[in-house]
Amino acid sequence: MTGHGEARLHQDGVGVTVEIRTVNNRFLKVALRISDGYASLEPLIEAAVRNQLRRGSASVSVRVERESLPDDFRLNPVVLDSYYRQLQEVAKRESWAPDIRIESLLALPGVVTESASRRADADAAWPVIESALTEALMSLSRMRAEEGAAMGRDLHANCQAIETDLGRIQQRSPLVIEAYRKRLLERLNKLLEEFGLELQPADVVREVGLFTDRGDISEEIVRLRTHLQQFETVARTEANSGRKLEFLIQEMLRETNTIGSKSNDADIAHHVVEIKTAIERMREMIQNIE
Repeated sequence: MTGHGEARLHQDGVGVTVEIRTVNNRFLKVALRISDGYASLEPLIEAAVRNQLRRGSASVSVRVERESLPDDFRLNPVVLDSYYRQLQEVAKRESWAPDIRIESLLALPGVVTESASRRADADAAWPVIESALTEALMSLSRMRAEEGAAMGRDLHANCQAIETDLGRIQQRSPLVIEAYRKRLLERLNKLLEEFGLELQPADVVREVGLFTDRGDISEEIVRLRTHLQQFETVARTEANSGRKLEFLIQEMLRETNTIGSKSNDADIAHHVVEIKTAIERMREMIQNIE
């Protein structure tokens, strides 16, 4: 399910910005980016995200900025002096005009060192990161809840459309049998007139009965309607219902296919196509429901 959550927090000299974006996915995938020096916290951050989400591709960005303290950085005079002397020697040997600027030397590796206390502050920053992460996840959940409510209304509308088509199939089904009986009588009477034979009513009844048995879709209609009712109940009342809804969708599609294969009628076939279209829309939506 798509969504976005963001939070900013500044506390104890640490500034944290957390941004979470999610897009639809049948499974849960977490992609995490975090500021340098805080990679040790990645398992904790991912665990917190997975504790709140069940499905979707989640992109999590955590930016951490800590205020610098006087003792965070140290100048290494030995390394600085070594760089300076080597540059002087090269300049003299190559007849270069020596123009050595201090800011250039400070950018060289090893001249300025980061204190161990600054490098090891990930654990100390975790409470601030955790608070910002929790706030971002709550913001994400609110947005996803709004989308979920809209999705619920759409699912309900599709269920109602299926129920409407199913009702029309149920009304049409007895007419199909009667139409078959009339066509059968017309064909038989025509053949009998040609050959001068007599028609026994029992034969017609038996043939119509066989057709009725082969084309009886009453059980499928009842099961499909039951699945619809279960679907609406689960979607409305149960948390983490995505898997159960997927199963019900499969069963609904199975009954619809059976109705289509049993019914030799253009009108019923039209309604079957409409039902399958609605089911496919529902299938796409529930793949993103947790």
